[in-house]
Amino acid sequence: MTLITGASGGIGADLARVFAREGHDLALVARGADKLALLADEIEATGRRRPLLLPLDLTSPGSTGALAAGLGAANAVPDILVNNAGFGLIGDVAQLNPAEQLAIVDLNIRSLVEITLRFLPSIRAARGKILNVASIAAFFPGGPGMTVYYASKAFVLSYSLGLAQELRKDSVVVSALCPGATPSGFQERAGFGPEVMLDKLPMTSSMVVAQAGYRGLMAGKREIIPGAFNKIGSALLPFFPKSILLTLISRMQQKRL
Repeated sequence: MTLITGASGGIGADLARVFAREGHDLALVARGADKLALLADEIEATGRRRPLLLPLDLTSPGSTGALAAGLGAANAVPDILVNNAGFGLIGDVAQLNPAEQLAIVDLNIRSLVEITLRFLPSIRAARGKILNVASIAAFFPGGPGMTVYYASKAFVLSYSLGLAQELRKDSVVVSALCPGATPSGFQERAGFGPEVMLDKLPMTSSMVVAQAGYRGLMAGKREIIPGAFNKIGSALLPFFPKSILLTLISRMQQKRL
């Protein structure tokens, strides 16, 4: 079974569609029960088995235990884990709500690690796979205007690469999916205003990202970067002075509501 977190919309929902299309049984996790149910209806209508739905807020204490209990009650054992749940906030660290910034850490980092560790025994036993959704932001030297989010995705990439090396001997594949700008509910949740310069960047649809993520995971790639612009950009980043990159990021994100 494939367990996908953050599956109610955007990249997560399209990952669910792609995995279902490829014949995987699914367990889907997200806060929005109604959205999960609609997605399950859509998948079931294609003739696939209806996904197991686990509406949970993964930032809440004990949520991983509740997730494990829900899977156990259904006799579901994940052999593929997709850690997609995450969010960011735009704004300066000194001005954003501290509790909301810590929630980014809780979801993007703590929950991802906790869920991975909880289900790692079954994944190792099955010689399964783990797909962690990071971001092209992980390659940048900090992200002024979204500092906590950028730092969290740098962690996800680093954690994925280290875990991939450690689990090679167990024939477990670990991949980090690093999309660039992708139209989804992420921007609204993050508080992006109309003047943020995302329209200046090449955009990749969430379905294209999901398809690239699936193909890359099945091929055993450690880093999956959808889109030619993102691939070239990430390869060139080490050649730019950090001071210039930080200034460019700051200017791109400084206009917001």
